[in-house]
Amino acid sequence: MSEYDYDLFVIGAGSGGVRAARLAAELGKRVGIAEEYRIGGTCVIRGCVPKKLLVYGSRYGGEIEDARSFGWAYEDLRFDWPTLIHNVHREVDRLNAVYTRTLEKAGVDRFLTRATVEGPHTVHLPDRDQPISAEYVLIATGSHPAIPDVPGKEHLISSNECFQLEHLPESIVIIGAGYIGMEFASIFAGLGVAVTVLHRGEQILRDFDSDLRDGLAEAMRDRGVDLRMNANVQSIEPAGDCYRVALKEGGSVSASLVMAATGRVPNTKDLGLQRAGVELGWNGHVVVDDYSKSSVDSIYAVGDVTDRVQLTPVAIREGTAFVETIFEDNPKVMDYAFIPTAVFTEPEIGTVGLTEEQARDRCRVIDIFKASFRPMRATISGRNEKVMMKLVIDAESDKVLGVHVLGPDAAEIVQMAAIALRLGVTKAQFDTTMALHPSIAEELVTMRHRWEAPSPIKGSDAAA
Repeated sequence: MSEYDYDLFVIGAGSGGVRAARLAAELGKRVGIAEEYRIGGTCVIRGCVPKKLLVYGSRYGGEIEDARSFGWAYEDLRFDWPTLIHNVHREVDRLNAVYTRTLEKAGVDRFLTRATVEGPHTVHLPDRDQPISAEYVLIATGSHPAIPDVPGKEHLISSNECFQLEHLPESIVIIGAGYIGMEFASIFAGLGVAVTVLHRGEQILRDFDSDLRDGLAEAMRDRGVDLRMNANVQSIEPAGDCYRVALKEGGSVSASLVMAATGRVPNTKDLGLQRAGVELGWNGHVVVDDYSKSSVDSIYAVGDVTDRVQLTPVAIREGTAFVETIFEDNPKVMDYAFIPTAVFTEPEIGTVGLTEEQARDRCRVIDIFKASFRPMRATISGRNEKVMMKLVIDAESDKVLGVHVLGPDAAEIVQMAAIALRLGVTKAQFDTTMALHPSIAEELVTMRHRWEAPSPIKGSDAAA
């Protein structure tokens, strides 16, 4: 018999933790998992899944309006927030049950309580007199929204609270213009809320390709979203039925709600990791090596808590790689190249590979191919809508380094493009691929004209 209670004990039952626990248990290992909130983690409970459902809900208003031009007639069109949020909660409950059954079926012992680390092989649960011992401990506690340290921060909500709103606000100020801020700005705007976004930078979506950033900013403003760049919050205070957000540059903006979307922080506070000898990084993340091992040989970490790539599919892959490394004698190093990413705004962004700016820094010569056009449905609906597609090419090898799409179904298109980029596809191979007509995606294989920029980065679009 082993000297430990478990071969593996996982702290955190999100996407990465559940995957690792299930796979290890299916290999016959004794596995326990602790979760202080609900099984499923941020993505399932208060992140990707419920947010995407809100995205769908926010798009129907515009689509129904467009339907008039296609011959559909209707009366008494109205939106009911309680109906949408109730149905979102119902789906979250269903997925929580699915994840729970998955662990149960695999034979994983589940502890719905907070767990802390006492040592390299010991975990403490508050309802047990004795600590639990494990040969390996996996930290998969994820992250939580960062709240800016400004006077009046107690009046801020985060993305978490957006899923608990009983009533839709008349107006909202969103502080931050990363993908979470922009997605919720798009959701609320689509539901008829007056939206103001305050961002301290010069443009939205830092680290995305400049054409995607510029194109989405223009589209959001066309939809009525008030985007204010180079805006720094000085304070937040109640003002009657609203909140007043004062800016350091002068002036203020008032709204029914104020939301912080200023990044996320790894969940390691008071977890006992430093007491156990685990090194933590600049923002509290667990410092790990290529195999997800911390500075303590028996303690590993995956997902957002490591501050590598904060995406659900990445956490799942990291959890899988951990199990293969530790329990299948198959050391697996994660490859973070060509990870597709989406921003579920209206219009949608899908992107994979290098931005133009990154490619110019890394390659001697690059080629840029771009197309900007109205989607076919907009020719009937009359909606002021554009699609932008962009290919970034290494001019010396002809390899496609980046694919960037702004428009309907961008995420679905880019998921397939990611396969091609990982296989080392060239622009010539794109060109010899037959187009599927009529479709938006066909533009990726019909772009023939290089985009000539008057400066290294900036310039005007040229339709292919």
